[in-house]
Amino acid sequence: MGRVSGKVAIITGAASGMGKADAKLLAQEGAQVVVADLNEEDGRAVAADIGENAIFMRLDVTDESNWKEVVQATQDRFGRLDVLVNNAGLMLVGNVVDTDLDSWRKTHAVNTEGVFLGCKHAIPVMAQTGGGAIVNMSSVAALHGMSFCAAYSASKGAVKALTKSVAMYCKEQKNGVRCNSIHPDGVATPMVVKVATGKDTATQEEVDALASATNMCDPEDIAHLVLYLVSDESRFVNGAEMVIDNAATITPPMGV
Repeated sequence: MGRVSGKVAIITGAASGMGKADAKLLAQEGAQVVVADLNEEDGRAVAADIGENAIFMRLDVTDESNWKEVVQATQDRFGRLDVLVNNAGLMLVGNVVDTDLDSWRKTHAVNTEGVFLGCKHAIPVMAQTGGGAIVNMSSVAALHGMSFCAAYSASKGAVKALTKSVAMYCKEQKNGVRCNSIHPDGVATPMVVKVATGKDTATQEEVDALASATNMCDPEDIAHLVLYLVSDESRFVNGAEMVIDNAATITPPMGV
């Protein structure tokens, strides 16, 4: 317990799935957590469930003015910002031929521009108090081809590259900020269920059923790596690609 005591964290997309698991674990380990999401009802419920170590703030990650408001409100309330988890994401199904330009731009607005804006506005605030840690949620889609989600794959590749750029910038500036990316394979979350079923919403029962029927990991498996990357235990881990996929990306084709 207490691995991130005294730290203040903003977690995007924290109303459900991996972001929710991140928020709960970091709060359990002593952090003050800002549950940031467009989904106000579920986001407030997550913060209320966590208790005194969490507050909810509405955040549209594609809106730069909203980012400025949330970062400033966090600094005003807690006096610092130590952790940013850029978890909010969007997956739209479509190969390179089927994907329309609007879907492409919408995906990149959330997955790529949202991460860029978070890093841009969090780094100067983190630097004021000696540094911090940023975790950008990428995907194994950034490491190998996934034909059914062209826009998503490209956006997660951009997150991978941006993470390394941010890490190098912060190292050169000697501002104490580290930046790493996590690359999960399938995770049993509402987003994955919605993609798999084509539904607009997903119940917890559907998420549990998917997890039991597949080899997907749980959001908590990702949260434990997030905790490590934002704690002082990982003070020399910077610009890394952390893969959680049960060896999926190195498994050879059948018959090889």
